[in-house]
Amino acid sequence: MILAGDVGGTKTLLGLFEIVDDNLILLEKEKFISKDFNSLQEIISKFAGSNNIEAAVFGVPGPALKGEVKLTNLDWKLSAAQISKELDIPKVKLVNDLGATAYSIPYLNEDELIKIYEGQKKFSNNKYGILAPGTGLGEAFLICEDGNKIILSSEGGHSDFAPTNDLEIELLKYLLKKYKRVSNERVISGSGLPNIFDFLVEYGYGFPNEETLERFKNEDKALVISEMALSGKDKLCSDTLEIFVSALGARAGNLVLTNLTTGGIFLGGGIPHKIKNLLLSEIFISSYKNKGRLSSIVEATPVYIINNEAAFKGASLYAKSLMRK
Repeated sequence: MILAGDVGGTKTLLGLFEIVDDNLILLEKEKFISKDFNSLQEIISKFAGSNNIEAAVFGVPGPALKGEVKLTNLDWKLSAAQISKELDIPKVKLVNDLGATAYSIPYLNEDELIKIYEGQKKFSNNKYGILAPGTGLGEAFLICEDGNKIILSSEGGHSDFAPTNDLEIELLKYLLKKYKRVSNERVISGSGLPNIFDFLVEYGYGFPNEETLERFKNEDKALVISEMALSGKDKLCSDTLEIFVSALGARAGNLVLTNLTTGGIFLGGGIPHKIKNLLLSEIFISSYKNKGRLSSIVEATPVYIINNEAAFKGASLYAKSLMRK
């Protein structure tokens, strides 16, 4: 019996599995409000009770270094060794949540993916890239080699933002005054959307309509911007989302070049689903492929939106692999 989890600052999803004839059989799964508990161990005890668990893997937000991680948005410090000792689970592994997502990639079915760009699949396809814009910007990679799956966790979302046109250069200058240093996450994330919007307003590229301003008073700004853009009710919000999509496309193409992830780029996080029609547009695709002398490598690489609980699935598959060792 194994335990898998997708641990977040807001919610934690746990699942209990049994391995039957090398297949994972889900026995039970449940979501918990993370802040209602003092630790992950407390949630596990409530969920799993006295079940005899032999291995557990948890996808966690943040870098899991030496089996430990401090959650960004929750006052929890997780330790694989401590969880193993306190709950008597022989094998416990903490992996970055995007790393857990990466592990699931080779096992995803067609109905768990939305194809954004076909690509040509003419190069080796044993490397994959994951790009996940949500509250922040997550990145990870997976290499499949000789039957092994190697997760390369990353904090590339915090690498420097690189503008690709005159308007984005102006955006960078605006954000440099605000933050001193500008990461990709300052633009390509839920917190990035308001940054782009405020830049357009302050530099006189447009003005929001009254409904947008009224909604800002009581609703999440990023959500309002995306909804007003997708509904076509506010041109400034539409312009904001187009810059976001262009920057996301450029970053996706950069991942292909960085690690030659010709197996595909997989978009996770909360935002891609909501804007999938815009991701199918020329704005995203042209920005994705625009890589100069090495454009052919990116043009050959497909892009998908992940359409399932991939971090949870990846954690369960990773836990299963631990049982073989």
